[in-house]
Amino acid sequence: MSQAAEQETAVDSGNGAGVPLPEHTPRTGPRDAEPRPDPSGGDGGQEVWPGSPQPLGARFTTGPDGVQGTGFALWAGGAEGVELCLFDDAGRETRCELTEHTHEIWHGFLPGVRPGQRYGYRVHGRWDPWTGARWNPAKLLLDPYARAVDGEFALPPEVYGHVRDWPDQEIADTVRDDRDSAPFVPKGVVVHDTDTWADDVRPKTPWSDSVIYELHVRGFTMTHPDIPDELRGTYAGLAHPAAIDHLTRLGVTAVELLPVHQFAHEDHLLKRGLRNYWGYNSIGYFAPHSAYSASGTRGQQVGEFKQMVRALHRAGIEVILDVVYNHTAEAGQLGPMLSFRGIDNRGYYRLGEDARYYADYTGCGNTLHVVQPQVLRLITDSLRYWVQEMGVDGFRFDLAAALARSMHDVDMLSPFLAVIAQDPVLRRVKLIAEPWDVGSGGYQVGAFPPLWTEWNDRYRDTVRDYWRGALPDVRDLGYRLSGSSDLYAWGGRRPYASVNFITAHDGFTLRDLVSYHDKHNEANGEDNRDGTDDNRSWNCGAEGETDDPDIRALRRRQLRNMLTTLLLSTGVPMLVAGDEMGRTQGGNNNAYCQDSPIGWMDWGLREDPQWRPLLELTTRLIRLRRDHPVLRRRAFFSGRRQGPDGIRDLAWFTSEGREMTEEDWYRPGLTLGMYLSGQDIPQRDPRGRPVVDDSFLALLHAGHEPAEFPLPGAPWADSYEVVLDTTLEDQARAPDTGHAAGEVLTLPPRSVLLLRAVRAAEPRRVVQPAASDGVEDIDAVRGADRVVPVDGVVPVDGLKRSDRGGAPGRGGASNGSRRRRGAGGTGKG
Repeated sequence: MSQAAEQETAVDSGNGAGVPLPEHTPRTGPRDAEPRPDPSGGDGGQEVWPGSPQPLGARFTTGPDGVQGTGFALWAGGAEGVELCLFDDAGRETRCELTEHTHEIWHGFLPGVRPGQRYGYRVHGRWDPWTGARWNPAKLLLDPYARAVDGEFALPPEVYGHVRDWPDQEIADTVRDDRDSAPFVPKGVVVHDTDTWADDVRPKTPWSDSVIYELHVRGFTMTHPDIPDELRGTYAGLAHPAAIDHLTRLGVTAVELLPVHQFAHEDHLLKRGLRNYWGYNSIGYFAPHSAYSASGTRGQQVGEFKQMVRALHRAGIEVILDVVYNHTAEAGQLGPMLSFRGIDNRGYYRLGEDARYYADYTGCGNTLHVVQPQVLRLITDSLRYWVQEMGVDGFRFDLAAALARSMHDVDMLSPFLAVIAQDPVLRRVKLIAEPWDVGSGGYQVGAFPPLWTEWNDRYRDTVRDYWRGALPDVRDLGYRLSGSSDLYAWGGRRPYASVNFITAHDGFTLRDLVSYHDKHNEANGEDNRDGTDDNRSWNCGAEGETDDPDIRALRRRQLRNMLTTLLLSTGVPMLVAGDEMGRTQGGNNNAYCQDSPIGWMDWGLREDPQWRPLLELTTRLIRLRRDHPVLRRRAFFSGRRQGPDGIRDLAWFTSEGREMTEEDWYRPGLTLGMYLSGQDIPQRDPRGRPVVDDSFLALLHAGHEPAEFPLPGAPWADSYEVVLDTTLEDQARAPDTGHAAGEVLTLPPRSVLLLRAVRAAEPRRVVQPAASDGVEDIDAVRGADRVVPVDGVVPVDGLKRSDRGGAPGRGGASNGSRRRRGAGGTGKG
C-alpha cells in the first residue's frame, strides 16, 4: 500500500476531533469541520452572548443590561467555525463556541470575563495544503489583536500544524498533526486601559533637528551599573533616570527601538541554546514583548511600556519603533502554527503559484499579503494603536519594499502607501522606510514618496569606502555629505528624507569596522557562514584587538573621522547605541541571536580613559549640530552664487584651495573641502525673519600621507577658527586656533578639520528657528525646492546634473540591505 493510501486509511478510521492519531499516521487531505462544543461553553460554565463584530480583538466593556464582560471578535475568512478558549490560572481550558458570524468576523460577548483573563482560539476548517487551506483546531492560536501575551513560545512538535518530524520531509507539511498545542504556547490576555495621555507632551521634534539613536531595550540596560538588577533588560530599565541621563547628556532627540512587538524564537536557535535577540520575528502586533516587562505579563507590560514612553517624552526624546509587518514568526510551510496560519493561511499570506508554498520576499519564509483588506486593516489598526494608545512618535518599517508590493512588483501607489498617506493619524508621525526587500526589484532607495524618510545605505557604503581609501573619486561623497539630492530632490522631498548612518544593528559596530576585515560569527553556531562578507571595513593593520599603540591610535582617529562625517552631513543622522564610546561585538556582524555580552551595551567603556574622549566628541558634535542650523538644513542647497560677493550656499574646494570644476569631480583624490554658508539658509523663524548662522569649512582627508590645503580667501573668509580637529583625542585643545585666509595648512593623514569662516564685515549671528511639528512642515513647504543649475554646470550640491546616477549603482540590495539570517534558519539574521 502506498504512503498516501495509508494516510487515507488513517483519515477514514473514525478517529475523533482533537484525539491524536497513532504516531506517524496523522490526518491529511481535505476534510470537514470537526464537531464543536455546545455554545454554552461545553461544560456549562460560561455563557456566550452575541456581542459585536467591532472592534476586533478582546475588549472589556459594559454589555446589555449594564453587565460587564469582554467582547471577542476574530476575523477568520473561510473558516467553518471558531472556538474561544479561556484558561484559568491552573491552565484548565474552557471552550466557548462563537456562533455569531458577520462579514467573516466571528464574535461573542462573555459576561463576567474581566481583564487579566487568558485566552486563545481554535479555528475549524479544511486541511488541504495543496490549495493553501491549513486549518487545524488542535492548535491553540494567538489572537492577532491581543494587546498582551502571557508566556513564551516553545517550539516542540506539538506546536506545528503538520507532523514536524514526518520521515519524508518533502511531504511533511501536508500531514496534519492532531496533538494539542495549548500547553506549549502563550495566551493572549484581556487588557483594559483608560489612559488618556492627558499628562503627556510629545516632543514633536522637526525632522531636520532630529538625531536618532538606535537601541535595544534589553541590551541597552542589561549591564548598566546604576539601574537596579530587577529592572535591567526591561521597559522600566530604559525609563530609569540613569538610562535617560545618558541619552540627554549625549543630546539625541529620538530613540529607535529594535522590535518590541511580541516575537517568537526560531526552532533552529532554540536547538543550539540561543534565542532571537533582535526580535525581527513578530507574532503579536499589538502586544509589547512580555519578556521586557519587569512588572508582570498579565497586562502589566502595557502600563510599563507607557510609563517608559512618558519618561522619555519628559526628557524631550521621541520614541520610534522598528516594526516588522512584512513577515511573521510562522516562517515557511515547515514552520509552526502560532496564529495567522491557522486562522486563514490564504487570507494572511502571499502564496506561490503552488499554494502549498509561500511567496517569500523577506528571506524569512513568508510574506504578509498586504494587498488583502483585512491584512491592511490589521497593520494600520496596529500602527494607530501604538500612536494613539501607547504614545509612540513614529515607525521604522523593516523591509518596507515588501509592504509596497501590489500583486508582485513594488508599487509606490500600492494600497499600503496610499492608506498611510491619507490616514489623519499616521501621516503626522515619523515614517522611516528600510527601502528594500530580497525579492526582484526590491531595492528602492530614493523611490519612496513624500512623508517618508529612508535608511540611506548609499550613504553608509560611501562613507565607509571613503575612509578606507576605496573610492575612485569624491563624486559620491559630495552627494552624501550634502543630503543625497541625487536620490531625494524630487516630488517635494527634503534633505531629511535621508537617514544617514554608517552602522546599524546588523553588521559591524563602528569600532569593529576599523578593527576587523572579516566577520567572526562563530558564536552564532553556524560555522561563520551567516552574516554578510561585504563589510567595507579596514582593520588598520591587525585583525581584531591588538596591543600595538599606533594601530589603536589610528583606529580611534578613524572612529572620530566617521562620527564627525556623519554629524556634519546634511540629512538625519542615526547612531547605534554604544558607537559613541567604542562598543565592540568582537567582530560578530550578525548578532541577531546574541542575547549576551556580545550584543549588550558595555557601560564600562564610559569611564575608560581610552574611550571616554570619543563619547565627549560625539556629544560635542551633536551640540554643534543643534546650535547651528546651517548643519541641519530643511532644504537642499541651490549651489547658486548669492549676494554681491557671489558666495554659494555650498561650495566645494580641491586640495589646491580652489573651487572644484566638472573635471575635478572625476579626478582620483581623497581630499575634499566643503564650505557651508550660514548667510543663505532658506528658512525663516516664526516671525518671518531670515535664519542666519556662521559659515564653516570642513576639510576631509582620507589619504595615508599628509596633504597641503591652501585656505580659501576672499570672498569666502578673511580668517578661520578651528572648531574641531579629529587628530586630537581631546577636543578641548582644538577651539580658538586661528588661521589666516590663504594660509597653507598641512592636513595629517586620515583627518577632518572643521573651521569657522570669519569675515571682517560680518558679525557672528545665529537666529534659531522655533521647533515645530516636523512632519506637518513637509506639507507646508512641499514643492518649494527645485534643482537649479549653477552657471549651466553645477546643480544643487555641486555636482553636474548629468553625473546623477553616475556614481556606483546598485543592482540589488547592498551590504546590510539583505535579510541576514542564519545559514540554516528562517529568522532575521
